[in-house]
Amino acid sequence: MAQGFAVDSLGGGDELPARTSVVVIGGGIAGAMTALSLAEDGVPVLLIEKGRVAGEQSGRSWGWCRKMDRDIRELPLAIAALPLWEDMNRRIGGESGFRRSGIVYLNADEKEEAARGAWLRAAEPFGLDTRLISAAEVDTLLPGSNRRWRSALYTPSDGVAEPRLMVPAVLRAVRRLGGKVVEHTPVIGLETAGGKVDAVVTPQGRVACDAVVLAGGAWSGRFLAGLGLRLPQLKVIASVLRTEAAPPAAGRSDIAVWGAGFGFHRRLDGGYTIGYGNNLHEIVPDSFRYFADFLPTIPVAAGDLHFSIGRSFVTEARHLGARNTAARFAGAGENAPPPTGRFLSRARRALDRAYPAFAELREAARWAGLIDVLPDVLPVISNVETLPGLTLATGFSGHGFAIGPAAGRLAADLVTGRTPIVDPAPFRYGRYTDGSRPRPQTAV
Repeated sequence: MAQGFAVDSLGGGDELPARTSVVVIGGGIAGAMTALSLAEDGVPVLLIEKGRVAGEQSGRSWGWCRKMDRDIRELPLAIAALPLWEDMNRRIGGESGFRRSGIVYLNADEKEEAARGAWLRAAEPFGLDTRLISAAEVDTLLPGSNRRWRSALYTPSDGVAEPRLMVPAVLRAVRRLGGKVVEHTPVIGLETAGGKVDAVVTPQGRVACDAVVLAGGAWSGRFLAGLGLRLPQLKVIASVLRTEAAPPAAGRSDIAVWGAGFGFHRRLDGGYTIGYGNNLHEIVPDSFRYFADFLPTIPVAAGDLHFSIGRSFVTEARHLGARNTAARFAGAGENAPPPTGRFLSRARRALDRAYPAFAELREAARWAGLIDVLPDVLPVISNVETLPGLTLATGFSGHGFAIGPAAGRLAADLVTGRTPIVDPAPFRYGRYTDGSRPRPQTAV
């Protein structure tokens, strides 16, 4: 059994230019889709990634593209993303792996049914195709279960895509449109002139620019701290496994399912991605620094969030004690945490019990990713008023892959001054600086 995951290589390589219009920091889906939106608008753009593109959470995610069960404040962004996903292959001239598979959330008992029914009522103004289906409909859609499910929440128009393919394909399209992409190059600082962003600084030299979009995922908080900006961002480790290719194990081969202790969907390669929402937070100095910010989040995450302490505490303490941004990023490599085996074994057992056909599938690989989380579990997609020329697209709290196409469009809109694709107010950075004390509505 292999430990790890495979992501497509971007291929090729660009040199750092002396100047560009916009620099995007971060080669995950938010950064890639921002760069693509800007390139399509005719804006000269350079994306810089400290490691390989899609090497962190954007390449390690589940790949679910859903509106269902979203925070109501985030729902307009999720709704805007789905048509963009549907058009993605044409737009990038490559394979994103997206298909409208439908997504099912199984209700094991009356409590789950009531909670999801409450969400469905709250989402009614948005006119979604989500509906509550009966136990008999669940059996027809997903036959072969040992359990009698009480009901399920079902959205036929939601879908899945392929994280291992998506971001490299997008960035190849950016290059075809004239943009540049540079890997294995950390941005270690910004320069300003006249009170606004004027350049980014890397170990290989500076690049003059008019604007910067920080889409650095789990690294964003560390980078902003070097600029004297506070973002209460923490990280959780999410683990998944995949099986070897096999015939469909439960009903419709393409549908994605979330159940009592398990989740799964079938990949383009014929294997299944399997896991559940058990996340691990490794306690680090920021855990104490931002404890008050995250206090309202803990009850929402209860049962799915676990804690540990290890070498990360010492490593991050050393970085926080560094006197400059360059030192904070010294030795910054790819975030590749080990998968949490007990969580994956638990999910596999729950799935095998509920749908015995899965017990025949052989495990091929497992991996984990580092999800960046903000206290209200909503991203920051926002200009920074105190530092003109800096736009943030970070803190996606496990939802970034799904909403990435719309999030990138929104970030590009904020940079260029276009009419935003959705109202950006819920995602403003100011909610963490003006005493608003944001509160979560959903878990990671």
